[in-house]
Amino acid sequence: MEELKPDSPYKTEKDKKLFYCSPKWEKLRLIALKRDNYECQECKRQGRVTVDSKKIAGEKKKVRMNVHHIKELEDYPELALDLDNLETLCIRCHNSTHGKEFKLKRKEKRWQDEWW
Repeated sequence: MEELKPDSPYKTEKDKKLFYCSPKWEKLRLIALKRDNYECQECKRQGRVTVDSKKIAGEKKKVRMNVHHIKELEDYPELALDLDNLETLCIRCHNSTHGKEFKLKRKEKRWQDEWW
């Protein structure tokens, strides 16, 4: 992993949060989503299709797409608003890219008896 550049304006979580809440980022994020047709680009490379779901009033949204910096924000602040450095990823692929894979544990059967 590359070292953080000393001149990076995105050193702290607070700095990153300010960036991700900025109007410039929100506008560029929507452009990237539209460019990628609201599809996860990593799933697409693997032959799967994962598209963003539509929000239905009163229900939790099932799939949410992230716009991912290919070259990390902290390491390449000059590419923070470069559309060519962005790609749309589903939450699963985004977490996997950052080494945050979550595996669901299956519940063990309460009884080990055979069922006839």
